[in-house]
Amino acid sequence: MEEQNVAEPQKEEGQKNEEVKEVTPEPVTSNSDVEKNKALAIVGYIIPLLFFVPLVSDAKDSAFAKFHANQHLILLISWLIISVLGSVPFLGWFFILPLGMVFLIVLSIIGLISASQGEMKEIPLIGSFKIIN
Repeated sequence: MEEQNVAEPQKEEGQKNEEVKEVTPEPVTSNSDVEKNKALAIVGYIIPLLFFVPLVSDAKDSAFAKFHANQHLILLISWLIISVLGSVPFLGWFFILPLGMVFLIVLSIIGLISASQGEMKEIPLIGSFKIIN
C-alpha cells in the first residue's frame, strides 16, 4: 500500500482566520452569597426604583446582587421609555402603553422568579445590556 501525503492548504498572507464566537457562561456565585442577598435581588423586581439598594449596602461586593441590580436598572429604564412613548396621542395611549406595560410586568415576574430561585438568568430581550459591572 502506498502512503499518501495529504498537505493542508496553506493560508495566504492576506487571508484572515475565521473568528470563533465565544459563549460566555452564566456567572457563578456561592450559595452563601445567593442566600444572603436573595431578598435584595427580589425587592428590585417589585420596585425597580430600588435598583441602587444592593450597590450601597453590604451586598456591593456580591456578584449575585450586582447582576440583579443591573437587571432592575434595565427594567426601570424600559419602564421610562414605554411611559414616554405611551404619551403619544392615540397610538401610545391605546397600543404602546398597555402592551408595553404588560410586557414589562411579565419580564419583571420572570426576573423575580429567577432571583427567588437563586439563579442569575438574564431577562429575555432586554437583559443582555450591562450597565452595572
